Amino acid sequence: MRPSGRDLSEMRAVSIETGFTKHAEGSCLIKMGDTHVLCNATIEDRVPPFIKGSGLGWVTAEYGMLPRATNTRMRREAASGKQGGRTVEIQRLIGRALRAGVDRVALGERQITVDCDVIQADGGTRCASITGGWIALRLAVNKLMKAGDVISDPLVDPVAAVSCGIYAGQPVLDLDYPEDSEAGVDGNFIMTGSGKLIEVQMSAEGSVFSRAQMDQLMDLASKGVGELAAAQKAATA
Repeated sequence: MRPSGRDLSEMRAVSIETGFTKHAEGSCLIKMGDTHVLCNATIEDRVPPFIKGSGLGWVTAEYGMLPRATNTRMRREAASGKQGGRTVEIQRLIGRALRAGVDRVALGERQITVDCDVIQADGGTRCASITGGWIALRLAVNKLMKAGDVISDPLVDPVAAVSCGIYAGQPVLDLDYPEDSEAGVDGNFIMTGSGKLIEVQMSAEGSVFSRAQMDQLMDLASKGVGELAAAQKAATA
């Protein structure tokens, strides 16, 4: 039995509120159970120096957790003068994931930055950030298209992510914190809406796992991402 009482293949409740902030070109508040992430997309008519003049666009991301997103207060990273290694790793992951669904030629020479701020954490914050980040990106690109700034849609395939793992010897979908903290195997699966893999992060946290178990987790992830892609489509329709 899972601590939440969910079935092994059951996602946490997902809710998405678009247009959550006033000024961003695209924004949403995504809730996956008790994990809540605010995602904002900002369009800028510039690109990093390494692609300037190439005609290619760029999508990047920044990630952070508010001090009381967790049970105990975390010190703001700004107070220490630098980002932690975990933060840097996650925001690079988010940027890589989102770019995988973008036609950068069609986007044109502009940059879209997706800010993902964790308001409340209960496991799966990077997955929620990627899923919500795509929605914010979709809404920002819709504005570009409506204004005629891009001719063809540069977003070729939705991107979403979900965690899966082995908890109490069973493969489970969408781990919350009580499961994540005790899982023998933990993984994050980033996929497109059409079911193609972008990135898989798997690690044995307390026990090794078999190829058959890996296949089970892949099947669960495909189910979860399919549900998330449907939620993304409904939120941006």
